[in-house]
Amino acid sequence: MITAEFYHKNGQLAGFRFIGHSDVSEAGTDIVCAAVSSAAYLAANTITEIIGVPADILVEDGIMSFKIPLGRAPECGAVLKGLRLHLAGLQEQYPTNIQITDTEV
Repeated sequence: MITAEFYHKNGQLAGFRFIGHSDVSEAGTDIVCAAVSSAAYLAANTITEIIGVPADILVEDGIMSFKIPLGRAPECGAVLKGLRLHLAGLQEQYPTNIQITDTEV
């Protein structure tokens, strides 16, 4: 299962951490893992490379963590909200493979 944890600070999204694999199919052919990974990289690259906000990023097998400086949350809110909305849609389609949680930081 993929656990998608979204970080909130004072009502604003400030990052995320995705852990695990969906186990829908074998590595390299898993469409759910591919969808989650692609969305996460799109959000991270948009924030860091297009908007220009630095981030604390960790990428390892089965883990992606992304945190922005708390004062920069307003600039990145739409991107992070879009990512969360996308993951919620995937969770509706694959409820036994994706779990979304929210954490106040």
